[in-house]
Amino acid sequence: WQRAGHGPLRVAVNLSSRQFREPGLAELVRATLDETGLPPSCLELELTESLVMDDVELAIATMHELKAMGVQLAIDDFGAGYSSLAYLQRFPIDVMKIDRSFVRDIETDAGSAAMVSAIVSLSHDLGMRVIAEGVETAPQRDFLRERGCDEIQGYLFSRPLPAAGFERLLHEASARV
Repeated sequence: WQRAGHGPLRVAVNLSSRQFREPGLAELVRATLDETGLPPSCLELELTESLVMDDVELAIATMHELKAMGVQLAIDDFGAGYSSLAYLQRFPIDVMKIDRSFVRDIETDAGSAAMVSAIVSLSHDLGMRVIAEGVETAPQRDFLRERGCDEIQGYLFSRPLPAAGFERLLHEASARV
């Protein structure tokens, strides 16, 4: 898709706890990047809060190995786990993904709206991009845009697509630009 002029595109990959703790993860990622020709900056590895909080020191060391290659790192489903805000500044994270449970209620629950606003602000202050998950309505999208959320994903835009469907979506988006 990038060779077809749609790039640069990011590929986001969720890592399980078992995969993240696998000895030689960084070497495996490097070999995969070499084999595919994907630039490291186009790979975003998504880690859950609970995954990185299980063994904080190991997580930090592994994240630094991956970051040294140029791979992007994201905390997925932020707010759904038990993270400590004190650790956020120690993690070399590029992206904070706000859990859909907060996004779902921002129109009706002042607490959820306040949490989302605070997460966006804190993440930006720490130099992270912010992605909101689970956006299904135009008012949710508007709320997030007004607060400076960097990217928005959810069924409002598209359901999950096979490769051919995604390619059509790319062509349609290119035609509008």
